Amino acid sequence: MNVGNQFEALSHLVGNTPLLAVHYTYRGRPAVIHAKSENLNMTGSVKDRMALHILRVAHERSVLRSDSVIVEATSGNTGISFAGIGRALGHGCKIFIPDWMSDERVRLIRSFGAETILVSPEQGGFLGSIKRAEEYALRDPLAFLPRQFLNEDNSDAHERTTGPEILAQLETVDLVPDAFVAGVGTGGTIMGVGRYLNRHLPDVRIHPLEPANSPTLRTGTKVGHHRIQGISDEFVPPIIHLDELDEVVDVPDGDAILMAQRLADTLGLGVGISSGANFLGAVRLQQEMGSDATVVTLFPDSNKKYLSTDLLRDEPVVDGYLTPAIALHGFESIDRRHSRTSVYG
Repeated sequence: MNVGNQFEALSHLVGNTPLLAVHYTYRGRPAVIHAKSENLNMTGSVKDRMALHILRVAHERSVLRSDSVIVEATSGNTGISFAGIGRALGHGCKIFIPDWMSDERVRLIRSFGAETILVSPEQGGFLGSIKRAEEYALRDPLAFLPRQFLNEDNSDAHERTTGPEILAQLETVDLVPDAFVAGVGTGGTIMGVGRYLNRHLPDVRIHPLEPANSPTLRTGTKVGHHRIQGISDEFVPPIIHLDELDEVVDVPDGDAILMAQRLADTLGLGVGISSGANFLGAVRLQQEMGSDATVVTLFPDSNKKYLSTDLLRDEPVVDGYLTPAIALHGFESIDRRHSRTSVYG
């Protein structure tokens, strides 16, 4: 199979995920949140979209050669995506990852034959991982650095795929989005989806989300600690442009854990902690805008990468959390063929 055919084959395993219409009540008032089910991508997360697009574009530009080794710093999902998709394309992969990420993340990367280099807080943590990846690439002429935090092809992947899918799927049920909200890791998802939606719907609101415990976007630097792996690392990524976005939404990590638990044990939607955060951020916006507002978010990955984390903890309820006031009732799915099916608990 030639390389072009390999990319075409992989494109059928990435994107075109179902859009879920999750029915809930908040303090007795019924409403619906729409969420893209990104755990159904090839390696199980939204990062597959970015990884496949970056590798395809790099190949077309002759930057990614047949003997290239993919070298990247990541908090997990991106590393898994580059390791799996890279292996499918015949590439080796070397991943620099902070040593406090979940054990499942590291094991999944290694399962694709990739090498992982764990970086401790004393060695620089996340920023240290990026520095070490850059230094390694200078020494290895075969290294290909995706540079997800700097690479505008990251945002372009979502402008080309995620945004159009959201608009097309909502159109089949006679809806248009009033707002989109998503947690910020690299910023690629919020920027790409936001640009596409804004081009077609100038009044749509685009809100980045971060942990209330560690408001990096609000402060511009790392403050506090949080347990929502994959978002709010240690800096504001260069590809995110806050002046193009609406107000930052913040969610406490404990509330996000409770909501991720609720989505799984009530609806059978086994999602990660950032999915719980995204859902709560969408609920908060919808309650502000009105229960009839069409608010869209995404579930970035599944719960399988969090089984050794606090996701399985008996999380205490704190005053001000939204989850205790939310009852989940079921969901409808607008699938790859834009047909509609329902599941109710």
